[in-house]
Amino acid sequence: MKEYTLLTGMILQTSPVNDYDRRLVVLTRERGKVVIFARGARSQRSGLTAAANPFSFGVFKVYEGKNAYNLVEADIRYYFEELRNNIEGAYLGMYFLEYASYYSRENNDESELLKLLFQSVRAIVRGTIDYRLIRSVYEIRILQVNGEFPGLPADRELLPATVYTVDFIINTPIERLYTFKVSDKVLSELTELSDEYRRRFTDHSFKSLEILDAVTPRIRK
Repeated sequence: MKEYTLLTGMILQTSPVNDYDRRLVVLTRERGKVVIFARGARSQRSGLTAAANPFSFGVFKVYEGKNAYNLVEADIRYYFEELRNNIEGAYLGMYFLEYASYYSRENNDESELLKLLFQSVRAIVRGTIDYRLIRSVYEIRILQVNGEFPGLPADRELLPATVYTVDFIINTPIERLYTFKVSDKVLSELTELSDEYRRRFTDHSFKSLEILDAVTPRIRK
């Protein structure tokens, strides 16, 4: 008899396998980043089709195979369907997924990273905060979650409001991260800081970020 496991998480990436299957990369609370095969998910008659898309967040019932998990059923709580009609929001969300995939590992405790990812995508969907601020908050906090935040640069004089904002980003509970707005000057400094931190601490070229940076100016014209 197969033993089933319940994993709570968000789908980071999907890719086709064979004629009807999908390979899912999922960030989970219980097992970190895992690979799950959704057999038949590419068939229109499959009950797994809607549950095998990026951003889908919920509980995945799986059983363990030789090299990966196999999906039995999924209880998706959030599909984040609003992103389908929001080009900039969708690309920003895809960047967040790729960044989370870069940092996460199998069998690590990734519960804080999953929480940050979920709340960040929710902030995009709500649309009450400038996307540039959401991006800076995510880029700064993900370093803290991964234990790499270096502190503020000692050789730079920042606005007091910027110093306060960075402290808030680093120390506030993740559920309260996206509850504030800042001035244009503070946002400019935060953007410079988060870009600098990303270049300094990651050795990865994010494809989704390249696309996001390319399309954003056109969208905002």
